[in-house]
Amino acid sequence: MPLDIREITQKVQSESVFVAELKKELGQVIVGQEEMVDRLLVGLLARGHILLQGVPGLAKTLTIKTIASAVEAQFSRIQFTPDLLPADLTGTLIYSPQTGKFTARRGPVFANLILADEINRAPAKVQSALLEAMQERQVTIGDASYALPDPFLVLATQNPIEQEGTYPLPEAQVDRFMLKVIVDYPRKDEERVILERMTTGRIPQARAVISQKHILAAQQVVDSIYVDEKVKSYVLDIVFATRRPEEHRLEKLKPLIQYGASPRATIMLVLAAKAFAFLNGRGFVTPEDIKSIGADVLRHRIIVSYEAEAENVTSEDIIRTIFETIEVP
Repeated sequence: MPLDIREITQKVQSESVFVAELKKELGQVIVGQEEMVDRLLVGLLARGHILLQGVPGLAKTLTIKTIASAVEAQFSRIQFTPDLLPADLTGTLIYSPQTGKFTARRGPVFANLILADEINRAPAKVQSALLEAMQERQVTIGDASYALPDPFLVLATQNPIEQEGTYPLPEAQVDRFMLKVIVDYPRKDEERVILERMTTGRIPQARAVISQKHILAAQQVVDSIYVDEKVKSYVLDIVFATRRPEEHRLEKLKPLIQYGASPRATIMLVLAAKAFAFLNGRGFVTPEDIKSIGADVLRHRIIVSYEAEAENVTSEDIIRTIFETIEVP
C-alpha cells in the first residue's frame, strides 16, 4: 500500500473516532435502523441530501431530530402541505414604515439540518424554491441572494402509501438527492425495546457529542480519501450499464429501462462511497463500498419502462442484476 494511502488511513482513523460515540448516543434514542443511521451519516459527511421513504411510525423524523441534537447543529423542521408558499420556506421581504425600506426576513431553510417532512405534499413553486437551496446552497429573497449555513443538509421524508393530495417530485429534484433510503419495519426484538422505552413517559434525549467544526473537518478528510482507477472504472461500468445495458452483457435489461442514471449518479456514488469508507475507518474506497451504497444512490435515478411495470420489474431488480453481472475489480 502506498505511503500516502497509509497516511490518509491514519488521518481517517483519528478523525473518525467520534463515529462510535455518535452512534452510541443515537442508540440511546433510536432502536435498530442501523442502515438508516449509516446513510444519514454518509449524507452528512459527503454533503449530500437524503430522501427517506417509508410508512409512518418508523422513526424517520425522530432519527433526523436526534442526529441534529447529537451534532450540535441548528435544526429546522418544515411540514410540507399543499398550501405552503415559497416564502414560508425561504423567507420574504418585510416593509418598515420607519425607514421606508424593505428588509429580508429569513425563513426556516436557514439552518444546518432541514427536515422536509412529507416533501411530496408541496406544490411546484415550493419545490423549485427548495431546489435552488439544495443545488446552489443559497436562497434568493427579492433581488438578493443569501448563502445558506455550512454544513447544510436537506433530509426529506416521503410516505409511499398515501398519494391523495400529493405532488410527484420532479425528476430534476429527485436527482439532487444523493441517496434515497427505503426505511423498513424493525425486527420483533427491536420493537420490544421500542415498546419498553417509549411507554414510560420519559422519552430519552440525545446530548451533543460533536460540534459543527468537527463535522466540517471530517468532510475535508472524506474529500481526501483515495479512489483507485480500477474502482473508478467499476463505477463507470455500473452507471453506463443503466444507459447501454447491451454493451455490458445485459441485453435483457434494455427494454426495461426508459432512462438510465445521470452523470450526477457517477459523482454521488463515488462521494457516498468515500463517506462510507470513512465510517469504516479506511482511507481508500473498495468495490464493496460501491456495492454497499450503490442501491441507495441509483434506485431513484433509473426510470423503468412501461414494459418493466407490466412485468413487475422495479429499479431495485435492475440494480441487483447489474451488480451481479458487472465484473468486480
